[in-house]
Amino acid sequence: MRSDIMKKGLERAPHRSLFKALGMVDEELNRPMIGVVNSYNEIVPGHLHLKDITEAAKAGIRLAGGTPVEFPAIAVCDGIAMGHAGMHYSLASRELIADSIEVMAQAHPFDGLVLIPNCDKVVPGMLMAAARLNIPAIVVSGGPMMAGKFQDRDVSLTQMFEAVGAVHTGRMSEGELAELEENACPGCGSCSGMFTANSMNCLTEALGMALPGNGTIPAVSAARRRLAKMAGIRAVALVQEDIKPSDILTEEALQNGLAVDLALGCSTNTVLHLPAIAHEAGLTLDLNLINEMTEKTPHLCKLSPAGQHHIQDLYAAGGIQAVMKELSNKGLINQNNKTVSGLTVGELLTQARVKDRDVIRSVEAPYSNTGGLAILRGNLAPDGAVVKRAAVAPEMLQHTGPARVFDGEEAAIEAIMGGRIKSGDVVVIRYEGPKGGPGMREMLGPTSVLAGMGLDKEVALLTDGRFSGASRGASIGHISPEAAEGGLIALIQEGDLVEIDIPNYRLEVKVEEAEIERRRAAWSPPAPKITKGYLARYAKQVSSAGTGAVLKG
Repeated sequence: MRSDIMKKGLERAPHRSLFKALGMVDEELNRPMIGVVNSYNEIVPGHLHLKDITEAAKAGIRLAGGTPVEFPAIAVCDGIAMGHAGMHYSLASRELIADSIEVMAQAHPFDGLVLIPNCDKVVPGMLMAAARLNIPAIVVSGGPMMAGKFQDRDVSLTQMFEAVGAVHTGRMSEGELAELEENACPGCGSCSGMFTANSMNCLTEALGMALPGNGTIPAVSAARRRLAKMAGIRAVALVQEDIKPSDILTEEALQNGLAVDLALGCSTNTVLHLPAIAHEAGLTLDLNLINEMTEKTPHLCKLSPAGQHHIQDLYAAGGIQAVMKELSNKGLINQNNKTVSGLTVGELLTQARVKDRDVIRSVEAPYSNTGGLAILRGNLAPDGAVVKRAAVAPEMLQHTGPARVFDGEEAAIEAIMGGRIKSGDVVVIRYEGPKGGPGMREMLGPTSVLAGMGLDKEVALLTDGRFSGASRGASIGHISPEAAEGGLIALIQEGDLVEIDIPNYRLEVKVEEAEIERRRAAWSPPAPKITKGYLARYAKQVSSAGTGAVLKG
C-alpha cells in the first residue's frame, strides 16, 4: 500500500508513535489509509452539514476495512462574496484547494481519497487535485438545497438577486422583498438551481468520479448520507482494485461530461473548470469541441435560472443517469468508460430511466436541438467567449447595439440602478478577467438587476469576467484575450456598435481595423489593482480564461 512508506518497517517506529499519539491502534495502521477531505465551514450554506456527510463517509470506510483520516479544505460562498472585494478570491481559491490537497496527500501518502465538496470552486479544485495526484479517489458532495417557496411558487437565490432590481423599479415592494429573503434559501445545500455548484456536482457524476445520485440527491435527504457511506466503501475498493483517476478521466469521459453539460444547460463556469481538470489529467479540452458538441446535443432540461424546475425536480425525474440514458439514445454517451462504482457507464445506464418527461425531455422532443452553451469568436473574442444560450431570450440571440463601457462591475451597477442603461444597449464590463480582476469576478449583480428591471430581454452584457450560474439573459463572459492583456475589449469606446450572433457563434465590434490600431497604439495597461498577497501572485501566474484560467508554470 502507498501508505506503507510512512508506517511500515523498523525505521518507521517514530512515525508509528505519532500515529499512536492520535489514538490509533496497530489494526488501524495495517489497513488502507484513506484521506477524507472535508470542506465544512460555518459560512457556506452548502457546507454547513458536511460534518454529517463526512462522518457517513468515514463510517463507510471503516465498514470496508479501511482507516479514515480527515483533513480540511477551504471554501468560499460565491453568493456572500458577490458584489464586493471578496469575489476576487472565489476563482482563485480553486488553485489553493487543489494545491492544499496535493500537499496533504503527498506529505502523508494516503492510499486513497474521499473528496467532500459542495460549492462552486471546491468541486473542480478537488477534481483537479485528484487528477494531479492520480491516486484512487471518489467524490461525494453535500447535495443541493431544496427550493424555497414564495407566493405559491418555487424560488431560489436567483429570484433574491433579481428582486433588488424589481424593488428599485417598483415591480416589487420592500415588504415582498423581506418575505422572499426569509424563504428563498430554506436550508443547507448548494443553491437549488443549475448554478455552478450543482452543475459541477452533476458533471462529477457524468465524468464517472462520483456515484449515481451525487449530482441531485437533496442535501437534507437520508439518501445523501447513504450515498456518502457507499462512497467510503467504494474508496477502499478503489484502492484494492487499483483504479485511479487516470483510468476514469479520459477524453471520452470529458465528452460525456460535455454532453450532459449541454443537455442540462449548465453554468458557463464549467467552461473554465472542465479544461482545468483536463489539464491536470494531462489532456487538452479545446473550446471548439463545445460548439461541435452543441450542434449535435439536444437541450433536454430547463432548470432554474433558465426555467422553473430545480435540482430536486431533476432528482425525482431520474437524475443525471436518466439524462445520460436519454442522450445514449442518440449515441452521445461513451458507455465503455470506467466509473468509481466499479461498473462501466453502460452498465450503470441499464438501471436508469426517465420518470418525468416534463423535467427531462426526450431526444426526439427537446427544448432545442442544440445544447445549452455556446463559444463565440470574432474580433472581440479571438480566443473565445462563452454564453449560456439556454438562458437567453429568443429575441436576444442576435442583437446589435451601442456599447456602454465600464471599467469594473461597480460602475456598471451604478449606471444600471441610475436608469442610464436603455433598451438595446450592450453593457461592456472590462478589467475583470483572471489577470485584470484579478480573479475574474462573477457579474451576478448586474445581470440580476437587469432581469429584475425587466431588461434582460432588451440589454446584453459582455465582460472579460464571468457570470454566476444564476445569471440569465444575453450575458457573454470569459472574453479572451482579456482587457488587462490588451484584448480588443480594452479598446472599445462608448457608442461602438457590437454585434452578437449566438446561432452563428460570432461576437464582433464594428470598428475599422485602422481605428483599432490607432487606439491600440494609445493604450497602456493599467496598474495592478492588488499589489500584495495571494491575489498579486495569482495575477502574475494565471493564464487566459480560454485555457481554463490555470496557473502557468
